[in-house]
Amino acid sequence: MNDGSRPDPEGDSGDPDDGYFDEAIAADYDDPADEMNATGAIEPVVDLLARLAGDGRALELAIGTGRIALPLAARGVPVTGIEMSHAMLAHLRSKPGGSDIPVTIGDFATTPVGGRFSLVYLVYNTIMNLTTQAAQVACFRNAAAHLEPGGTFLVEVMVPDLQRLPPGETIHPFHVSEVRWGFDEYDLARQGLISHHLEIEDGRVRQVSIPFRYVWPAELDLMAQLAGLRLRERWGGWLGETFTGDSRQHVSIWEHPSTRV
Repeated sequence: MNDGSRPDPEGDSGDPDDGYFDEAIAADYDDPADEMNATGAIEPVVDLLARLAGDGRALELAIGTGRIALPLAARGVPVTGIEMSHAMLAHLRSKPGGSDIPVTIGDFATTPVGGRFSLVYLVYNTIMNLTTQAAQVACFRNAAAHLEPGGTFLVEVMVPDLQRLPPGETIHPFHVSEVRWGFDEYDLARQGLISHHLEIEDGRVRQVSIPFRYVWPAELDLMAQLAGLRLRERWGGWLGETFTGDSRQHVSIWEHPSTRV
């Protein structure tokens, strides 16, 4: 999965709970050469999130280094975060305004924070870092538990690339260059996805494989229903593009009922 990360199996943040998002990843996560960090990629995200938050508060699940949270906070939206990686959080704290954002360390699928929010959001395929259906269901329930009446939960995630697999094959190359290769390996029986990254640096090949669980839009809608949410909108991108059978990603928004029972 082209998730923008450049994993280093030899990187070590000193905290085993950081998992794949250790210091080596955190240090490179804000690489300006990465398309996800371009101003043109961030602005439409922040524009939409600010509209959804309105005059309320926003909760980012897996807040990371603050790529989205910091510009959203600069718009005047009070942002709170949940983050498992101490290394990613340290980089957030090192940025201007980073120390002003409350962040709770923990698993974003189950960790609670205080208060209610008008918006909870989870961007850039991160729902797939939860590698079981049960964990993804728990994430929706956790998001719903933090929403105020009428609040919204937004998820941005890729559409599984199964239609691009040749018949009988399970490997899809998503990046091939002189110094970097990326291949997604699908387990069709278990909705599994292992993203293999190989990179040449200083004459050495570094390789790591990261597990994900791909998930379909209809399955996410059922998870939302189980959490007491209902689909409000689904687009093919951050600019409100129509979602079609050819869309490579979707931005989906579920809302909490306007009254709590």
